[in-house]
Formats: sequence, C-alpha cells, structure tokens
Amino acid sequence: MIGKIYQINIKPQTSMERGLPKKKTETAFVLLNGIEGDFNRYRQEKCHGRLDRALLLMPLEMLAQLNNEGWPIQPGDIGENITTEGIPYFDFSPNKKYKIGEIEIKISEQCTPCGNLKILRYVGKEKWSEFKKVMNGRRGWYAAVTKEGRISPGDSINEIT
Repeated sequence: MIGKIYQINIKPQTSMERGLPKKKTETAFVLLNGIEGDFNRYRQEKCHGRLDRALLLMPLEMLAQLNNEGWPIQPGDIGENITTEGIPYFDFSPNKKYKIGEIEIKISEQCTPCGNLKILRYVGKEKWSEFKKVMNGRRGWYAAVTKEGRISPGDSINEIT
C-alpha cells in the first residue's frame, strides 16, 4: 500500500449551485463517469461529461501545506472527490494507474484553479487573485475510472505497474 483514502466527498445536483464544496460520505459507488450521487456542473455542462475528468483527487498533505500557508481548506472544499493520504502531490502524474478499494483509475491531468473557488468563505472576490496563484499547480488531479466499484475511507491505494 502506498496510500489510502482519507475521505470521500460528494455533492448532489442542486439548482443554481456549483460542485463545491463537497461533503463527506462514508461509502461510494464509483461509475465510469464518477461517483454515484455526485454532480459537477462544470464537468457536465462545459466538459460534456468527459470521462477523463470523472474523479478529482487531492492529497491531504497538500491541504495541510495550504493550511500552513494560511488557507483554511478542509477536505472537500475545492471539489475533490477523493482526499488521499500518504501519497505526495507530485507523485501523481498523467498516465499513472491506481487500484483504490474495488476501483481502478488512470490519472489524466492536473486540475487548474477555476473561478468557482471564489464561493469558498475564505476566498471571495477579495482574495481570488491571490488564491488562484496559490492553487496554480496544486489544485488536484483528474482521473478516469477504468474499473467501477465501491470505495470507503481507509481503503488502500496501490499503484498499478
């Protein structure tokens, strides 16, 4: 095991709301197009449901680093579906494959900071420019789901070689 799931985060489709912040859930079934019951307006409407952006992963260690820099980001705040633990941020990279619980994923690309982050209570319009710079290259990793299944916090994350 190289890491584990710290937390799983979802947000159901809610009229006029974006896909963040997401809330903790105890277990989830992951389909090829993402976690069952999770809705991401950007992914669905702007990206037309791109399967290579089915999941967003963020290491807990990066959240801790951002907290140390004065940003009180909590798991799920930036819209990640899976908050990982034990895998450094830059150990993820495009085309790496992982088995997480019952599922398998393939990292596709880094997520770039988007304007929806302005809705976070500690960002707003006032701090958006600064926050965007801080998050650039540290927003998380998109992944495609290559095998569906159930995941839960504590499930191991192993690289597939």
